[in-house]
Amino acid sequence: MSQLTPQKPPENELLIVTGMSGAGRTTVAHALEDMGWYVVEGMPPELITTMMDLIARNPGSVEKLAVVLDVRSRRLYSNMRESLASIEAAGITYRLLFLDASDELLVRRFEHGRRPHPLQGDGRILDGIRAERDLLKDVKSAAEVVIDTRDLNVHGLAAAVNELFSEDGPVTLRLNVMSFGFKYGVPADANFLADVRFIPNPHWVPELRPYTGQDPKVRDFVLVNEGAGEFIERYVEALHPVLEGYRRENKHYATLAVGCTGGKHRSVAISEELARRLDQIPGVTVNVVHRDLGRE
Repeated sequence: MSQLTPQKPPENELLIVTGMSGAGRTTVAHALEDMGWYVVEGMPPELITTMMDLIARNPGSVEKLAVVLDVRSRRLYSNMRESLASIEAAGITYRLLFLDASDELLVRRFEHGRRPHPLQGDGRILDGIRAERDLLKDVKSAAEVVIDTRDLNVHGLAAAVNELFSEDGPVTLRLNVMSFGFKYGVPADANFLADVRFIPNPHWVPELRPYTGQDPKVRDFVLVNEGAGEFIERYVEALHPVLEGYRRENKHYATLAVGCTGGKHRSVAISEELARRLDQIPGVTVNVVHRDLGRE
């Protein structure tokens, strides 16, 4: 079985921050500045290679550059994939962070701030959001890290950025294992999705219903059921080559979402056990989040 080897960041790091307007780019920019990154906002994508060339000619001037891009210019964004290709052709290693949130939440944020969406024109805020989402769909698909900020306040988003981009030493793969309930919706930022509704539901066992998948009674009920142990063992085994591929592609963050009906019993127990086993893989740091625990 292959093992992951943590990869040290390049001497000059480049982080490109983009995403939906209202999803938290300003918060991320401030958090990165607090962590010592040199942050440039509003730079045309075409100038990124020029900026990195200037930095390379002045060793030690800027070790960590973050470029924050938005959609104030449609033309610049339409050429962004071209610009990313140019960056890669120049041999520059970069990471792409995409910030997202639901349309409903973005509308509320714009209404609360009493400002129009940059692409709405004479239409509604929602029209601008939909136009922007269509414009950015290819950029989002190219992103190494996607953060859905719907459940994050300013402090939570800053903490997430700090966890992802503050390391000075070797970079590990950060794997976020998230339990959720299908009835509340599938997490938008999941890289992998596991459906554990094939396991009998403790909800229908009266003495187990009040407890959660973190309770030993429920955990044991879930894990001893036929197929549960085999599923966990084979799923972890299947993830090994995927995580190794992430390392080769210089990707450092992924979210594994594990779902059951309500996100209270089965997904919680399976997530905890998956996280325990995945955390034993060298080069992988595992964080567990139970998105819907407490909603029932």
